[in-house]
Amino acid sequence: MNATSPAAPSAVPTGRIVLLTTSHRVAPGLLSWPAWQTLHAADEVLCADGAHPQLPYLREAGIPVEEASPAAEDLVGACAGGRTVVVVATGEGEPALTDGLARLAGTGRVPMPELELLPASYDLPGARLLDLVQVMDRIRAECPWSSRQTHKGLAKYGIEEAYELVEAIEEGDRDELREELGDVLLQVVFHARIAEEHPEEPFSVDDVAGGIVAKLVHRHPHVFGDETATTPEEVKEHWLRTKAVEKRRTSVTEGIPLGQPGLALAAKLASRVRTAGLDVPLPRAEGIGYELLGLAVRAEAEGADPEAALRAAARAYRDAIRAAESVGE
Repeated sequence: MNATSPAAPSAVPTGRIVLLTTSHRVAPGLLSWPAWQTLHAADEVLCADGAHPQLPYLREAGIPVEEASPAAEDLVGACAGGRTVVVVATGEGEPALTDGLARLAGTGRVPMPELELLPASYDLPGARLLDLVQVMDRIRAECPWSSRQTHKGLAKYGIEEAYELVEAIEEGDRDELREELGDVLLQVVFHARIAEEHPEEPFSVDDVAGGIVAKLVHRHPHVFGDETATTPEEVKEHWLRTKAVEKRRTSVTEGIPLGQPGLALAAKLASRVRTAGLDVPLPRAEGIGYELLGLAVRAEAEGADPEAALRAAARAYRDAIRAAESVGE
């Protein structure tokens, strides 16, 4: 008769803690399939915030949620026997709880349940724009300066920010470029927020975005339609053709802002003339203005931006001035 040794006691299952995170930039209730599976299979679902936007949708789906904020020790105890406890994280991400669990695990004296971070919804590209719209709404309502601004009053800032963006591009400073793009974006959102308050013809930032989306789709038939374009020149032809149909202009000069810098204005006029295949001689007159006009037209014909070229030359002149000043010190 063979002696048999007693079977070793089986390990006590320690269970599982799932920290469920969601994005406030995604509509509540739109959760991933793994998140819904985990929620339905959980033995207990907890949330410290009784006003959490996800709770009505979880309860509507038949998932009971207890409003509770347990300490780390209590949460580990709730998982005893192999139970799964889901914690629906608040906006702060439950740092006190996660820190407590980390300290408890660090002692090495407590059998810890399996810990899992489960993102239930993800930000889509551009989601932070929603934050900007919300922040602008609040600033417009509560800031004594911002609440009094008008389109006309903000116009000068739009010009300034556009020039600062150009300078950041030309300087090649990536940090400055990111910041200046944000400043330009702010001008767009600010004006759109002001436009919402117009008593007769209001529009919102969604109307602005919708308009430019429709325009881009219509002017890119080679991307969104049946047209083909294999070169930048063909793309430009599509753009100009669809733009002409949209605007129904009677002159190639329509739509050119006369308030822009002189060299840019001259180059834009020359570009319209060249694209339209017109033969328009330059006006013959004496004076520096007409000489500059000729230089701007020549630069445009050669594919150069006269404004950018002059700014580059001006920066070189600035450096020469500083060098001369340092010699005399």
